[in-house]
Amino acid sequence: MHSFDGHNDVLLRLWRQGNDGVAAFLEGDGKGQLDLLRAREGGMVGGLYAIFVPSEDKSQANEPIEPGTYDIPMPPALELTHAQRATLEMASLLFRIAQSSRGGVRIARSVADIRAAKAAGAHAPVLHIEGCEALDGDLRMLDVLYAAGLRTLGPVWSRPNIFGHGVPFRFPSSPDTGEGLTDFGQALVRRCNEMRVLIDLSHINEKGFWDIARLSGAPLVATHSNAHALCPASRNLTDKQLAVIRETGGLVGVNYAVSFLREDGRRDTDTPLDTVVDHIAYLIDHLGEDGVGLGSDFDGAMIPVGIGSAAGVPNLVAAMRKRQFGEPLVEKICFENWLGVLQRTWGQ
Repeated sequence: MHSFDGHNDVLLRLWRQGNDGVAAFLEGDGKGQLDLLRAREGGMVGGLYAIFVPSEDKSQANEPIEPGTYDIPMPPALELTHAQRATLEMASLLFRIAQSSRGGVRIARSVADIRAAKAAGAHAPVLHIEGCEALDGDLRMLDVLYAAGLRTLGPVWSRPNIFGHGVPFRFPSSPDTGEGLTDFGQALVRRCNEMRVLIDLSHINEKGFWDIARLSGAPLVATHSNAHALCPASRNLTDKQLAVIRETGGLVGVNYAVSFLREDGRRDTDTPLDTVVDHIAYLIDHLGEDGVGLGSDFDGAMIPVGIGSAAGVPNLVAAMRKRQFGEPLVEKICFENWLGVLQRTWGQ
């Protein structure tokens, strides 16, 4: 079974290593959860490859999550020059991976590109930014990044920026944690609609979510989120949010992060794959069979040992089949639903 994945952080992992990230991805280095070899082993055709700029002060970002309850304070907003430098370096890393792959990695800018890569046995990353700290208020950098291949973005990560406010990492908590979009954020939504850039809702707080739902004419998409009713983490989506995502023909990519899957919010890799399937089934009930995809968060989260890495996705597929998901539905969840929502958003 082939799959297309809604979110990973492999570019951040490779960038942080500071060595030859190109070879580490193409040849594998035994680190992390995703590289080309493990993607091929697990049937992953491509996905949204996030550029996420870490905070210069890591003291808060690395605070451990405790079982039962947690509330992790978020770092302050990033400085623009730092964010732009790191963003361009990670984008360059992806370009160099593609250039060195001898056709094995093809950066996709359209659904046709993804299907062509699949037909050729190639891997198809889509350039995505998670948190728009690298964008200026006039959105000139957005034009540059779009020309380079950017096709999806999340206006915020969980820290504030000039566009809005993300949800902090809290459990238990509703996603209603602060103010909505700023004027810059509203302008960003309108510009993304004009450019047909997908807007990712996974880290935005509830007020920002409803601002985007009001402003945007595109399908509403959360690339790596789960059901709040099953796991009451601030990062997960309420039934009301799921209802409007369904109304717009949108999609939610199921996140493998155990702290967003488990009812108790624990960071415990001994989490059954049935728990992941529980979220998939719940989202299907609320979004329909066309509204659910995969959004692993590879290299950005602690995930069930039953998956482990990109090579382990067939184990999740087996768990869906065991739950009596038919083959057409499994194919939709793993691959076709993502291409459908990208087509509806990009128009190509």
